[in-house]
Amino acid sequence: MRFTIVATYLAVILITLVLMIAYTLGLLRNNLYDNEYIDMFTKANIISQNVSQVWTNDTLVSEDSFNACVEHSLAGTNIRGVVTNTAYTALYDTNTDAGLIGKVFVRDVLRYAVNGEQSQLTEKTEGGGEMLSVAVPVKINDEIVGCVYLAQNVTTIDTTVAAARTSMTVFSLITALLIGLLSIGISTVISAPIEQFVKAAREISKGNFSIRMKGGWHNEIKQMSETFNYMCDELEHLEVQRRKFVSDASHELKTPMAGIKLICDSIVNAENIDMDTVKDFLNDMSAEVERLTRIIERLLTLTRLDSSGNKIFPEQVDVVELIEYIIQKIKPLAKDKGIMLHTSGANSIIQPAIWDYDKIFEAVYNIIDNAVKYTPEGGFVNIKLRSSNAYVEISVEDNGPGIPEDEREKIFDRFYRLDDSRSRDTGGTGLGLAIAKEVILMHKGTISVTEAEKGGSVFIIRLPYKPVLEEEEA
Repeated sequence: MRFTIVATYLAVILITLVLMIAYTLGLLRNNLYDNEYIDMFTKANIISQNVSQVWTNDTLVSEDSFNACVEHSLAGTNIRGVVTNTAYTALYDTNTDAGLIGKVFVRDVLRYAVNGEQSQLTEKTEGGGEMLSVAVPVKINDEIVGCVYLAQNVTTIDTTVAAARTSMTVFSLITALLIGLLSIGISTVISAPIEQFVKAAREISKGNFSIRMKGGWHNEIKQMSETFNYMCDELEHLEVQRRKFVSDASHELKTPMAGIKLICDSIVNAENIDMDTVKDFLNDMSAEVERLTRIIERLLTLTRLDSSGNKIFPEQVDVVELIEYIIQKIKPLAKDKGIMLHTSGANSIIQPAIWDYDKIFEAVYNIIDNAVKYTPEGGFVNIKLRSSNAYVEISVEDNGPGIPEDEREKIFDRFYRLDDSRSRDTGGTGLGLAIAKEVILMHKGTISVTEAEKGGSVFIIRLPYKPVLEEEEA
């Protein structure tokens, strides 16, 4: 990881520096050449004007006539100056050693000058350097009578460019070295938390949800660390819940199975057992099977709720009819215990709600059934309905033993019971309230429990007439 980051940084920087050096040196070289050409053209035009005033085609006279004009303009330079007529015969040459005067001197730039154009040319010399040459026409009364040719070796430009190249190369190497060191530091800062993330992820894959990311970073890395730790907290919580659920489910299933096995063993081991005793044993076994069936059905219900997520199948539900139907189903149990069921506020519910009928029925039924089961004989259960513009509130009050304040949140956990012995006597599985809460949350509602004024508990269900589902939010 670190090597990749460092190599990437260096590659980007080196490519950038190479391109920058090439562009800068090319621009410098072109500017120096352009400046030299401008200077040479300036001198050539000055010489052309001065020569035209003392013009002569006589090679014996021209050297003396042109000497002052040419030498004055080229003084202090290494530029060679040649003056020719239109027949390319050299009339004057600053390089006296060449013996060019009176001879034909032909150059490409001179051909353009004879035709009235200023021209320039860059040529390679035998020593590997470059030669710049320019040519301008000499005119007398707008008639071209000759040409001025200037040439110079520009090794100084090449030397200047080479020196600049060396300086920039050294600067680039130092810059690359510093950036390389900086990239190592940056890669360490970046890769260190990533390596910790990888290590933590491997631990999580092994089932170790207690691992946490250390702080000390900033910006996005810090946010990732906090999010990762939150995920670990949730996974650890879910793992604890899963283990508890498996343990509780195993315990709940084991109890009726142990009862059934005990009954079977009693029948098998009994000698000369009469039919009445067998029937009693079978009735006990049937009760245990029913209890086992209830547990399995509740577990299947929770499994379906978990697997479906927030998926509900909404339809129009008459709230009053729903409550009346639930009370009708529970009346036999209440009658056996001498419990009075009372409903109020039904006239306040006018518009139908958009709910999943089966799921809401299961949730509300569990709450009312739970109140009837834990209310002592001769007690009462009051169901009150209230409504607002957006919500329906269903409260279920009983005069049972009540629920301690520190236990009110726990009663909605799966398999949680306040009193195991009493719950088993009533046939409770510890799953009814958990199912109710799951369903109500799926409908974007709330459920809470408080203490009643005359003792007992009040369960308050608050449901929107039409829940906003996740698909609609998206």
